[in-house]
Amino acid sequence: MGLWKKVTGIIKDKNSIVWANFSGKSAFRNPDLEISIIKATSHDEYHIDKRNAQIVFSWIRASPISLRPLVWALSRRMEKTRSWVVAVKGLMLMHGVFYCKVPAVEKMGRLPFDLSSFTDGHTTSGKTWGFNAFVREYYAFLDQRALVLSGKDNRKADKRSPMAQQLSKIQKLQSLQDMLLQVKPRAENMKLPLILEAMDCIIIEIYDVYSRICTEITKVLLNIYSVKKPEAATALKVLQKAMTQGEELSLFFESCKEFGVMNANEFPTVAQIPKEEVEELERIVNGASDMTMTTHEDSVGDCSIEENDETAAIVEHKEALKTVITDKWVVFDENLKINEEKNNKKFSFAEETAALIEYVPVYNYHQQEIPDLISF
Repeated sequence: MGLWKKVTGIIKDKNSIVWANFSGKSAFRNPDLEISIIKATSHDEYHIDKRNAQIVFSWIRASPISLRPLVWALSRRMEKTRSWVVAVKGLMLMHGVFYCKVPAVEKMGRLPFDLSSFTDGHTTSGKTWGFNAFVREYYAFLDQRALVLSGKDNRKADKRSPMAQQLSKIQKLQSLQDMLLQVKPRAENMKLPLILEAMDCIIIEIYDVYSRICTEITKVLLNIYSVKKPEAATALKVLQKAMTQGEELSLFFESCKEFGVMNANEFPTVAQIPKEEVEELERIVNGASDMTMTTHEDSVGDCSIEENDETAAIVEHKEALKTVITDKWVVFDENLKINEEKNNKKFSFAEETAALIEYVPVYNYHQQEIPDLISF
Protein backbone atom coordinates (compact mmCIF):
# COMPACT_ATOMS: atom_id res chain seq x y z
CA MET A 1 0.00 0.00 0.00
CA GLY A 2 1.43 3.41 -1.00
CA LEU A 3 2.00 5.98 1.70
CA TRP A 4 -0.52 8.45 0.27
CA LYS A 5 -3.16 5.73 -0.09
CA LYS A 6 -2.56 4.60 3.49
CA VAL A 7 -2.82 8.14 4.88
CA THR A 8 -5.98 8.79 2.88
CA GLY A 9 -7.54 5.58 4.22
CA ILE A 10 -6.73 6.52 7.82
CA ILE A 11 -8.25 9.99 7.37
CA LYS A 12 -11.43 8.53 5.84
CA ASP A 13 -11.85 6.06 8.70
CA LYS A 14 -11.30 8.75 11.35
CA ASN A 15 -13.76 11.11 9.68
CA SER A 16 -16.36 8.34 9.58
CA ILE A 17 -15.82 7.65 13.28
CA VAL A 18 -16.20 11.36 14.12
CA TRP A 19 -19.49 11.57 12.22
CA ALA A 20 -20.74 8.41 13.93
CA ASN A 21 -19.90 9.87 17.35
CA PHE A 22 -22.02 12.92 16.64
CA SER A 23 -24.98 10.96 15.30
CA GLY A 24 -27.88 10.47 17.63
CA LYS A 25 -29.17 7.08 18.67
CA SER A 26 -32.35 5.96 16.93
CA ALA A 27 -34.08 2.86 15.62
CA PHE A 28 -31.76 2.94 12.61
CA ARG A 29 -28.56 4.18 14.21
CA ASN A 30 -26.40 3.02 17.10
CA PRO A 31 -23.19 5.10 17.33
CA ASP A 32 -21.27 2.47 19.34
CA LEU A 33 -22.16 -0.32 16.93
CA GLU A 34 -21.46 1.93 13.95
CA ILE A 35 -17.97 2.79 15.21
CA SER A 36 -17.16 -0.90 15.69
CA ILE A 37 -18.29 -1.59 12.12
CA ILE A 38 -16.06 1.20 10.79
CA LYS A 39 -13.05 -0.11 12.69
CA ALA A 40 -13.72 -3.71 11.65
CA THR A 41 -13.87 -2.61 7.99
CA SER A 42 -10.95 -0.17 7.98
CA HIS A 43 -8.91 0.70 4.88
CA ASP A 44 -5.75 -0.94 6.25
CA GLU A 45 -5.15 -4.12 4.24
CA TYR A 46 -2.48 -5.32 6.69
CA HIS A 47 -4.56 -5.00 9.87
CA ILE A 48 -7.62 -7.08 10.71
CA ASP A 49 -9.51 -5.73 13.72
CA LYS A 50 -10.79 -8.92 15.34
CA ARG A 51 -11.77 -7.20 18.56
CA ASN A 52 -14.30 -4.86 16.94
CA ALA A 53 -15.63 -7.69 14.78
CA GLN A 54 -16.36 -9.53 18.02
CA ILE A 55 -18.11 -6.48 19.42
CA VAL A 56 -20.42 -6.43 16.39
CA PHE A 57 -21.25 -10.12 16.85
CA SER A 58 -21.88 -9.57 20.57
CA TRP A 59 -24.35 -6.78 19.78
CA ILE A 60 -26.26 -8.99 17.34
CA ARG A 61 -26.40 -11.98 19.69
CA ALA A 62 -27.36 -9.92 22.71
CA SER A 63 -30.13 -7.94 21.07
CA PRO A 64 -31.87 -8.74 17.77
CA ILE A 65 -32.98 -5.09 17.51
CA SER A 66 -29.33 -4.29 16.78
CA LEU A 67 -29.77 -5.85 13.35
CA ARG A 68 -31.44 -2.78 11.90
CA PRO A 69 -28.62 -0.36 12.91
CA LEU A 70 -26.07 -2.91 11.68
CA VAL A 71 -27.79 -3.23 8.30
CA TRP A 72 -28.01 0.54 7.98
CA ALA A 73 -24.37 1.22 8.93
CA LEU A 74 -22.80 -1.66 6.97
CA SER A 75 -24.93 -1.06 3.87
CA ARG A 76 -24.06 2.62 3.86
CA ARG A 77 -20.35 1.86 4.17
CA MET A 78 -20.35 -0.88 1.52
CA GLU A 79 -22.29 1.14 -1.03
CA LYS A 80 -20.06 4.19 -0.63
CA THR A 81 -16.68 2.46 -0.69
CA ARG A 82 -14.45 2.05 -3.71
CA SER A 83 -11.79 0.20 -1.75
CA TRP A 84 -11.47 -3.57 -2.23
CA VAL A 85 -10.06 -3.79 1.30
CA VAL A 86 -13.18 -2.29 2.88
CA ALA A 87 -15.39 -4.42 0.64
CA VAL A 88 -13.66 -7.71 1.56
CA LYS A 89 -13.71 -6.86 5.27
CA GLY A 90 -17.40 -5.96 5.03
CA LEU A 91 -18.21 -9.28 3.37
CA MET A 92 -16.23 -11.20 5.99
CA LEU A 93 -18.09 -9.29 8.71
CA MET A 94 -21.43 -10.16 7.12
CA HIS A 95 -20.30 -13.78 6.78
CA GLY A 96 -19.64 -13.83 10.52
CA VAL A 97 -23.02 -12.25 11.28
CA PHE A 98 -24.72 -15.17 9.51
CA TYR A 99 -22.96 -17.57 11.87
CA CYS A 100 -24.32 -15.78 14.94
CA LYS A 101 -27.40 -18.02 14.49
CA VAL A 102 -29.84 -15.16 15.09
CA PRO A 103 -33.31 -15.90 13.62
CA ALA A 104 -33.75 -12.34 12.38
CA VAL A 105 -30.52 -12.61 10.39
CA GLU A 106 -31.46 -16.00 8.94
CA LYS A 107 -34.77 -14.55 7.71
CA MET A 108 -33.06 -11.62 5.99
CA GLY A 109 -33.38 -13.19 2.56
CA ARG A 110 -30.79 -11.16 0.65
CA LEU A 111 -27.77 -9.05 1.53
CA PRO A 112 -28.75 -5.46 2.31
CA PHE A 113 -26.19 -4.03 -0.15
CA ASP A 114 -25.05 -4.70 -3.70
CA LEU A 115 -21.44 -5.34 -4.71
CA SER A 116 -22.21 -7.24 -7.90
CA SER A 117 -20.51 -4.61 -10.06
CA PHE A 118 -17.83 -3.51 -7.59
CA THR A 119 -14.71 -1.85 -8.97
CA ASP A 120 -11.82 -0.54 -6.90
CA GLY A 121 -11.33 3.16 -7.54
CA HIS A 122 -7.98 3.75 -5.85
CA THR A 123 -5.63 1.75 -8.07
CA THR A 124 -5.28 1.08 -11.78
CA SER A 125 -7.51 -1.70 -13.11
CA GLY A 126 -4.47 -3.70 -14.22
CA LYS A 127 -3.50 -4.17 -10.58
CA THR A 128 -6.95 -4.64 -9.05
CA TRP A 129 -8.86 -6.84 -11.51
CA GLY A 130 -8.25 -9.91 -9.32
CA PHE A 131 -9.51 -8.11 -6.21
CA ASN A 132 -12.57 -6.81 -8.07
CA ALA A 133 -13.45 -10.34 -9.20
CA PHE A 134 -12.90 -11.68 -5.68
CA VAL A 135 -15.29 -9.12 -4.16
CA ARG A 136 -17.98 -9.78 -6.77
CA GLU A 137 -17.76 -13.56 -6.42
CA TYR A 138 -17.72 -13.45 -2.61
CA TYR A 139 -20.72 -11.13 -2.65
CA ALA A 140 -22.63 -13.34 -5.14
CA PHE A 141 -22.14 -16.37 -2.90
CA LEU A 142 -23.17 -14.65 0.35
CA ASP A 143 -26.22 -13.10 -1.32
CA GLN A 144 -27.38 -16.47 -2.66
CA ARG A 145 -26.53 -18.18 0.63
CA ALA A 146 -28.75 -15.75 2.53
CA LEU A 147 -31.60 -16.37 0.09
CA VAL A 148 -31.35 -20.17 0.09
CA LEU A 149 -31.01 -20.59 3.84
CA SER A 150 -33.87 -18.20 4.54
CA GLY A 151 -36.20 -20.37 2.46
CA LYS A 152 -37.72 -17.32 0.73
CA ASP A 153 -36.79 -18.67 -2.68
CA ASN A 154 -39.05 -21.71 -2.26
CA ARG A 155 -42.61 -20.70 -1.53
CA LYS A 156 -44.14 -23.78 -3.21
CA ALA A 157 -42.22 -26.36 -1.17
CA ASP A 158 -45.30 -27.38 0.80
CA LYS A 159 -47.08 -28.45 -2.43
CA ARG A 160 -44.40 -30.95 -3.45
CA SER A 161 -43.61 -34.40 -2.15
CA PRO A 162 -41.02 -34.73 0.64
CA MET A 163 -38.58 -36.37 -1.79
CA ALA A 164 -39.01 -33.56 -4.32
CA GLN A 165 -38.36 -31.00 -1.59
CA GLN A 166 -35.26 -32.85 -0.47
CA LEU A 167 -33.89 -33.10 -4.02
CA SER A 168 -34.58 -29.41 -4.54
CA LYS A 169 -32.67 -28.62 -1.36
CA ILE A 170 -29.67 -30.63 -2.56
CA GLN A 171 -29.67 -28.90 -5.93
CA LYS A 172 -29.64 -25.51 -4.23
CA LEU A 173 -26.76 -26.58 -2.02
CA GLN A 174 -24.90 -27.80 -5.10
CA SER A 175 -25.52 -24.44 -6.73
CA LEU A 176 -24.03 -22.76 -3.64
CA GLN A 177 -21.05 -25.08 -3.89
CA ASP A 178 -20.49 -24.02 -7.49
CA MET A 179 -20.55 -20.38 -6.45
CA LEU A 180 -18.12 -21.05 -3.59
CA LEU A 181 -15.63 -22.66 -5.94
CA GLN A 182 -15.57 -19.42 -7.93
CA VAL A 183 -14.39 -17.42 -4.91
CA LYS A 184 -10.63 -17.61 -5.23
CA PRO A 185 -7.58 -15.42 -5.79
CA ARG A 186 -6.83 -15.10 -9.49
CA ALA A 187 -3.72 -12.92 -9.50
CA GLU A 188 -0.26 -13.26 -7.97
CA ASN A 189 -0.47 -9.84 -6.27
CA MET A 190 -3.33 -11.18 -4.12
CA LYS A 191 -1.03 -13.09 -1.75
CA LEU A 192 -1.94 -10.79 1.12
CA PRO A 193 -2.94 -11.60 4.73
CA LEU A 194 -6.48 -10.27 4.23
CA ILE A 195 -7.16 -12.40 1.15
CA LEU A 196 -5.68 -15.49 2.82
CA GLU A 197 -7.89 -14.91 5.88
CA ALA A 198 -10.95 -14.56 3.64
CA MET A 199 -10.04 -17.78 1.86
CA ASP A 200 -9.89 -19.56 5.23
CA CYS A 201 -13.55 -18.65 5.70
CA ILE A 202 -14.37 -19.84 2.18
CA ILE A 203 -12.58 -23.17 2.65
CA ILE A 204 -14.51 -23.95 5.82
CA GLU A 205 -17.80 -22.88 4.25
CA ILE A 206 -17.06 -25.28 1.39
CA TYR A 207 -16.57 -28.08 3.90
CA ASP A 208 -19.89 -27.27 5.56
CA VAL A 209 -21.87 -27.13 2.32
CA TYR A 210 -20.32 -30.32 0.94
CA SER A 211 -21.04 -32.10 4.24
CA ARG A 212 -24.68 -31.09 3.99
CA ILE A 213 -24.84 -32.29 0.40
CA CYS A 214 -23.42 -35.71 1.37
CA THR A 215 -25.83 -36.06 4.27
CA GLU A 216 -28.87 -35.11 2.19
CA ILE A 217 -27.86 -37.44 -0.65
CA THR A 218 -27.57 -40.28 1.85
CA LYS A 219 -31.15 -39.65 3.01
CA VAL A 220 -32.36 -39.65 -0.58
CA LEU A 221 -30.62 -42.89 -1.49
CA LEU A 222 -31.99 -44.71 1.53
CA ASN A 223 -35.50 -44.05 0.22
CA ILE A 224 -34.89 -44.06 -3.51
CA TYR A 225 -36.74 -47.32 -4.21
CA SER A 226 -40.04 -45.94 -2.98
CA VAL A 227 -40.10 -42.86 -5.23
CA LYS A 228 -41.44 -42.26 -8.70
CA LYS A 229 -39.13 -42.58 -11.65
CA PRO A 230 -39.07 -38.82 -12.46
CA GLU A 231 -37.78 -38.19 -8.94
CA ALA A 232 -35.29 -41.03 -9.36
CA ALA A 233 -34.10 -39.34 -12.56
CA THR A 234 -33.58 -36.10 -10.66
CA ALA A 235 -31.72 -38.00 -7.96
CA LEU A 236 -29.45 -39.45 -10.64
CA LYS A 237 -28.61 -35.95 -11.87
CA VAL A 238 -27.87 -34.93 -8.27
CA LEU A 239 -25.52 -37.88 -7.83
CA GLN A 240 -23.73 -37.19 -11.10
CA LYS A 241 -23.34 -33.55 -10.10
CA ALA A 242 -21.96 -34.59 -6.69
CA MET A 243 -19.35 -36.76 -8.37
CA THR A 244 -18.25 -33.87 -10.57
CA GLN A 245 -18.13 -31.50 -7.60
CA GLY A 246 -16.05 -33.96 -5.61
CA GLU A 247 -13.42 -33.88 -8.34
CA GLU A 248 -13.60 -30.09 -8.56
CA LEU A 249 -13.17 -29.82 -4.78
CA SER A 250 -9.95 -31.82 -4.88
CA LEU A 251 -8.55 -29.54 -7.57
CA PHE A 252 -9.73 -26.45 -5.68
CA PHE A 253 -8.01 -27.52 -2.46
CA GLU A 254 -4.80 -28.26 -4.36
CA SER A 255 -4.78 -24.81 -5.94
CA CYS A 256 -5.43 -23.22 -2.54
CA LYS A 257 -2.52 -25.12 -1.04
CA GLU A 258 -0.24 -23.89 -3.80
CA PHE A 259 -1.42 -20.32 -3.22
CA GLY A 260 -0.70 -20.54 0.50
CA VAL A 261 -4.15 -20.91 2.07
CA MET A 262 -3.20 -22.81 5.21
CA ASN A 263 -6.63 -24.26 5.99
CA ALA A 264 -6.57 -26.12 2.68
CA ASN A 265 -3.70 -28.22 4.08
CA GLU A 266 -5.82 -29.46 6.97
CA PHE A 267 -8.72 -30.97 5.06
CA PRO A 268 -9.01 -34.71 4.47
CA THR A 269 -9.14 -36.19 1.02
CA VAL A 270 -12.54 -35.60 -0.56
CA ALA A 271 -14.49 -38.87 -0.61
CA GLN A 272 -15.93 -39.72 -3.99
CA ILE A 273 -19.35 -41.33 -4.49
CA PRO A 274 -18.83 -44.94 -5.65
CA LYS A 275 -19.76 -45.55 -9.28
CA GLU A 276 -21.86 -48.52 -8.12
CA GLU A 277 -24.32 -46.10 -6.50
CA VAL A 278 -24.75 -44.17 -9.73
CA GLU A 279 -25.05 -47.33 -11.83
CA GLU A 280 -27.68 -48.71 -9.47
CA LEU A 281 -29.71 -45.54 -9.74
CA GLU A 282 -29.37 -45.61 -13.52
CA ARG A 283 -30.91 -49.09 -13.49
CA ILE A 284 -33.85 -47.78 -11.46
CA VAL A 285 -34.40 -44.92 -13.88
CA ASN A 286 -34.14 -47.25 -16.86
CA GLY A 287 -36.74 -49.57 -15.33
CA ALA A 288 -34.64 -52.64 -14.51
CA SER A 289 -36.83 -55.53 -13.38
CA ASP A 290 -34.47 -56.86 -10.74
CA MET A 291 -31.14 -56.07 -9.14
CA THR A 292 -28.76 -57.31 -6.51
CA MET A 293 -27.09 -55.12 -3.91
CA THR A 294 -23.90 -56.18 -2.19
CA THR A 295 -21.75 -54.68 0.50
CA HIS A 296 -17.96 -54.40 0.30
CA GLU A 297 -17.66 -57.68 2.22
CA ASP A 298 -20.31 -60.00 0.83
CA SER A 299 -23.70 -60.15 -0.81
CA VAL A 300 -26.57 -58.74 1.21
CA GLY A 301 -29.38 -60.24 -0.86
CA ASP A 302 -31.63 -59.74 -3.83
CA CYS A 303 -33.86 -56.69 -4.08
CA SER A 304 -36.86 -57.59 -6.20
CA ILE A 305 -38.94 -54.82 -7.69
CA GLU A 306 -42.71 -54.74 -7.61
CA GLU A 307 -44.08 -52.57 -10.40
CA ASN A 308 -47.10 -50.59 -9.17
CA ASP A 309 -47.50 -48.46 -12.28
CA GLU A 310 -45.52 -46.99 -15.13
CA THR A 311 -43.80 -44.37 -12.99
CA ALA A 312 -43.06 -46.06 -9.68
CA ALA A 313 -40.92 -48.94 -8.54
CA ILE A 314 -40.83 -50.27 -4.98
CA VAL A 315 -38.12 -52.51 -3.56
CA GLU A 316 -38.67 -54.95 -0.74
CA HIS A 317 -35.23 -54.90 0.89
CA LYS A 318 -34.06 -51.33 1.35
CA GLU A 319 -31.46 -52.22 3.97
CA ALA A 320 -29.04 -53.40 1.28
CA LEU A 321 -28.66 -49.91 -0.15
CA LYS A 322 -28.30 -48.46 3.31
CA THR A 323 -25.32 -50.73 3.98
CA VAL A 324 -23.63 -49.82 0.72
CA ILE A 325 -24.01 -46.08 1.28
CA THR A 326 -22.84 -45.90 4.86
CA ASP A 327 -19.88 -48.21 4.30
CA LYS A 328 -18.56 -46.58 1.17
CA TRP A 329 -18.79 -42.82 1.06
CA VAL A 330 -20.53 -41.00 3.87
CA VAL A 331 -17.57 -39.71 5.83
CA PHE A 332 -18.84 -36.55 7.46
CA ASP A 333 -21.43 -37.82 9.97
CA GLU A 334 -19.19 -37.63 13.04
CA ASN A 335 -18.05 -34.14 12.13
CA LEU A 336 -21.64 -33.01 11.70
CA LYS A 337 -22.56 -34.34 15.14
CA ILE A 338 -19.67 -32.37 16.60
CA ASN A 339 -20.86 -29.26 14.78
CA GLU A 340 -24.38 -29.62 16.18
CA GLU A 341 -22.99 -29.84 19.71
CA LYS A 342 -20.98 -26.68 19.11
CA ASN A 343 -23.93 -24.60 17.92
CA ASN A 344 -24.95 -23.70 21.46
CA LYS A 345 -21.51 -22.46 22.44
CA LYS A 346 -19.99 -18.99 22.05
CA PHE A 347 -17.22 -18.66 19.50
CA SER A 348 -14.70 -16.11 18.38
CA PHE A 349 -15.22 -14.68 14.88
CA ALA A 350 -13.11 -17.31 13.16
CA GLU A 351 -15.11 -19.87 15.09
CA GLU A 352 -18.31 -18.12 13.97
CA THR A 353 -17.28 -18.29 10.34
CA ALA A 354 -15.21 -21.42 10.74
CA ALA A 355 -16.63 -23.36 13.65
CA LEU A 356 -17.83 -26.12 11.41
CA ILE A 357 -14.97 -28.45 12.19
CA GLU A 358 -13.08 -29.12 15.37
CA TYR A 359 -9.64 -29.92 14.17
CA VAL A 360 -8.89 -27.28 11.51
CA PRO A 361 -6.61 -24.50 12.81
CA VAL A 362 -6.74 -21.09 11.17
CA TYR A 363 -3.26 -19.75 10.68
CA ASN A 364 -1.97 -16.31 11.53
CA TYR A 365 -0.50 -15.09 8.28
CA HIS A 366 1.21 -12.16 9.96
CA GLN A 367 3.25 -14.14 12.49
CA GLN A 368 3.28 -17.54 10.72
CA GLU A 369 2.21 -19.43 13.83
CA ILE A 370 -0.94 -21.23 14.86
CA PRO A 371 -3.06 -19.35 17.41
CA ASP A 372 -6.53 -20.27 18.64
CA LEU A 373 -9.27 -20.74 16.04
CA ILE A 374 -9.58 -17.25 14.65
CA SER A 375 -10.06 -16.14 11.09
CA PHE A 376 -10.85 -12.44 10.95
